[in-house]
Amino acid sequence: MDNKNQVEKGVRAVIPIVLGYLPVGIAFGVLARSTGISFSQTSLFSIMVYAGASQFMALDLIQAGIGGASIILATFLLNLRHMVMSASLSTRLGDIKRVHFPLVAFAITDETFSVLSFTEGKLNLLFVLLVNFVSYLAWVMATILGFFLGEILPPSLQGSLGIGLYGMFAALLFPQFKGNRTNLYIGLLAAGFYILCDYFKLLPMGWDIIIAILASSALGVFLFDNGERKDIIK
Repeated sequence: MDNKNQVEKGVRAVIPIVLGYLPVGIAFGVLARSTGISFSQTSLFSIMVYAGASQFMALDLIQAGIGGASIILATFLLNLRHMVMSASLSTRLGDIKRVHFPLVAFAITDETFSVLSFTEGKLNLLFVLLVNFVSYLAWVMATILGFFLGEILPPSLQGSLGIGLYGMFAALLFPQFKGNRTNLYIGLLAAGFYILCDYFKLLPMGWDIIIAILASSALGVFLFDNGERKDIIK
């Protein structure tokens, strides 16, 4: 397939992602401004981190007064899935040179991974980079636009955009439950750990979510085998 066809194919594939990123990116920019983060910090969030759910989570933790080290660790744990996604795609990259792998891996998100993984055959570098970086630019530009919109939107509307945090996590989490009860059980374990830690104040603020992720993941490995429940789970 020549370059022109790859571009056309990439444009068709990336349009739905861009349309989804624009409102969520704008919501992030507005919320970042209302949290008290500067324009440069807000922009660098999306330029360097580029992980929607983690960015929303970080805003929530910043607003709660959590320390920087805890925020970085929580973000790292939440984004570990991207390493698995990148490793999975590396087997589909055909004749793409390894020197380009970091470029491909940097711009992988849940949405771009879904599009690329459902593309038949070996992946072309031009197609992959177009899908990844048009999505990336859309997210960054939406963030910047949202920051400036935060200056003119009424505070009541800005506050209501906080639902974007929960919507982002729900969009990531709920599809994982479909046809896979193991993911549901692990999600419930994580929620249970977090609720217990938060209710009884067992840990410093910010560490509850980190421990919930680690504990539920460890128990998931111990309790589940090849996606099926072991007999010790009644």
